[in-house]
Amino acid sequence: MAKHNETGKLGEELAAAFLLDKGYLILETNWRFKRAEIDIIAKDEREDILIFVEVKTRSSDYFGKPEEFVSPQKEKLMADAAQVYAEEIQHDWEIRFDIMGIVLKEGKPEISHLADAFFPYDL
Repeated sequence: MAKHNETGKLGEELAAAFLLDKGYLILETNWRFKRAEIDIIAKDEREDILIFVEVKTRSSDYFGKPEEFVSPQKEKLMADAAQVYAEEIQHDWEIRFDIMGIVLKEGKPEISHLADAFFPYDL
């Protein structure tokens, strides 16, 4: 496996553990629809919200925070996939799009969680 793939996988594992610690239920990881992949689909049972999470992982923040690198195209792909997923499970609760940025620093990784990071107006 290429180093960047290993970095991404580790970041997604750290993000899922972070969400579990916060009381979220992980429903899916790496869920795909056409060209889109949603890294984590979770549910916040306290608020009955379905959450679609994009995880960006970097080995340093030299070029900027990882969460700053989610493009409008990625947001659109996530929104399209989220709509299909929500229809498949016949959801009847709110949805939200979060971005998690992870910097793998020596010792302890830095984890940033941006809840409700964007709202796709197309849904």
